[in-house]
Amino acid sequence: MSEFNAESVSEFLYNKVDAILIVDAEKDSYSTIKKQGLFADFLDENGTYKKLIEKLWFHFNEGSAKIADDYHVFIPMIGQFKGKYVDRIKLNVEGETYLIQISIYPTDETCTKYIFILDELDNSEYLKDFLTNRKIDTIQSSFLFSMYVDLIKDISYSINVTEISSNPQNYDVKYSEWRNMIVNMIWNEDQKLFMERTDPEYLKKNLAPGRTTSFDCQMKNLKGIYIWVKLIFSRTETTNEDDFRFVFMVQDIHDSSIKLFDTLKKYEDLASKDTLTLIYNHGRIETEINNSVEYFAAKKKPVSYMMIDIDYFKKVNDEFGHSTGDIVLKQFVDEIKDFISQYNIQFGRWGGEEFVTVCYDMDIKEAAKIADGIRKKISEVKFEKAGKLTCSIGLTELKNGDDSKTVFDRIDKAMYEAKNNGRNCVVVKQ
Repeated sequence: MSEFNAESVSEFLYNKVDAILIVDAEKDSYSTIKKQGLFADFLDENGTYKKLIEKLWFHFNEGSAKIADDYHVFIPMIGQFKGKYVDRIKLNVEGETYLIQISIYPTDETCTKYIFILDELDNSEYLKDFLTNRKIDTIQSSFLFSMYVDLIKDISYSINVTEISSNPQNYDVKYSEWRNMIVNMIWNEDQKLFMERTDPEYLKKNLAPGRTTSFDCQMKNLKGIYIWVKLIFSRTETTNEDDFRFVFMVQDIHDSSIKLFDTLKKYEDLASKDTLTLIYNHGRIETEINNSVEYFAAKKKPVSYMMIDIDYFKKVNDEFGHSTGDIVLKQFVDEIKDFISQYNIQFGRWGGEEFVTVCYDMDIKEAAKIADGIRKKISEVKFEKAGKLTCSIGLTELKNGDDSKTVFDRIDKAMYEAKNNGRNCVVVKQ
């Protein structure tokens, strides 16, 4: 090997590598010294360093899809390399995926100027990397992000965004800065909780060495879509009580959370809906009356109520049987639901053939028009086997000083007065 010397080795390496770039991070610029192969068209002769970082790292491992613009605020941080750094990334060029090795060498003490060396790896290396990543993915597929945090030094480091690269990034950022930037990716209603639970003083006070805390929230992923995640803080276990170092991780729990919410919704429906008509049951519409009283006090907006009763419904059951009675009840409810669908009206079955509505943002005059519209519509419907039916409606409006009992007593009396007045009418009680 005596034919090699410093000059010939430099020439050999220059000829072997695929691309060499000179970067000035401070001036946000780069120039290309050499490019061949897939880099011939992929890299510009000159350009901004920010665009280069975006091109190399701000896409997903599996393809060319770009990371949401909101996350581009982190580009300046990712472009800061502390010492030599090597990474393997996947680039998608014209529909083809290539495995690339990037070697970065700072050329000054301030670590603002670098030499980038890029090489396309051959197919055997690609396969090896694919198999390795697949093993890692089976273990860490649900973890989107991780980093170490030193609260005393206010530093976050060894930051790893698994959807970009399987390797930790060679940069650090002040934890306080990271926290104030990432909060903008959190769902608006969860931001207060995020700031409380990630506060350094909260973590110091509530996490003993070796202990872990977590909470769930919605967070924008790299595609710009809000998903459910679990944010996990684990304090490093050391003998020094003043050593406040933590591991922070973001776990994707979206699919399991959606399944859980769907299950909870089913149980909520079972607990709050009438099994025959599928509108609110007695307990749920009673709760709605209580809620409306609080709504009236807080919003100062009108609320009205109806009690609706099917006239002579007992005759339907006696003449045609309870199965026909059930069909009539369901048809009756469907007719009313269709009629009130454009209004902010909650509708429930009080019991038997009696029903109650809570009419939000509606005074007695408007509610009376709707009630009479319901009465007319029901009188025009032909019910299965039972033919023509009518209903009686009691109506009232919430007043200052009312509670749920007083307001219910008024609609109950109004409805029975409608019954005594010959049925198929609306009676208002003020």
